[in-house]
Amino acid sequence: MPRRPRTHLDGQPLHIVQRGHNRDACFLIEEDYQAYLEWLAEALKTSACQLHAYVLMTNHVHLLITPDKAESVPKLLISLGRRYVQYFNRTHKRTGTLWDSRYKSSLIQAETYLLTCMRYIELNPVRAGMTDDPAHYRWSSYRSNGLGQASELVTPHPGYLELGQTDELRLAGYRHLFRAHLDDEAIDHIRLAFNQSLPLGDSRFHAAITKAIGEPREARPRGRPKGSVKAKLASEQNLLKFVKD
Repeated sequence: MPRRPRTHLDGQPLHIVQRGHNRDACFLIEEDYQAYLEWLAEALKTSACQLHAYVLMTNHVHLLITPDKAESVPKLLISLGRRYVQYFNRTHKRTGTLWDSRYKSSLIQAETYLLTCMRYIELNPVRAGMTDDPAHYRWSSYRSNGLGQASELVTPHPGYLELGQTDELRLAGYRHLFRAHLDDEAIDHIRLAFNQSLPLGDSRFHAAITKAIGEPREARPRGRPKGSVKAKLASEQNLLKFVKD
């Protein structure tokens, strides 16, 4: 069965997942994480992409980026990947590939799913049982988005900036989002979207993507009640309203 083509659009947030080959570890020591992040910062500048959230796990990486130009995305990942693989192989005295040959991605509708996707990314270490608080994990964007730690990597998305009129209010609002449990349905929708290279958003978003690329791109989870996505979106909007109020 042919794989779905990836869809990247100018100025549209994109959730990217890249895994180690055969799910093997791609970070072994602290210097590995530091090297990857250093070269990621350089690649973001040269490719004119903005990074809103990230997490480096032992055997995979999540990035939430907005590219100025869609064609910058594969260039960023290829250049970063090659540079890091050369370092990793040299440092750990190995040869061969490190990453899966094909990264996964999904377009994100900012007004409905951006903050949910950020929470999904930054809560990865918690779901993996590596920590009980995302603030305790060094290799993610949570300390920047939730605690205000300076970062040359992270650029706030307008959807994040709407959480408050000041830095303090935005940070407090963002931390408040993490008090609520990220439900299994939201996690399933996010995973379905990036695993199938499909956009994550409502029917208007899917229609806009279809119009932009000339063919449908819509995730249809098997066995889901038709109203489940709407219920999830309504719940998320209520939570955001509470934060802003």
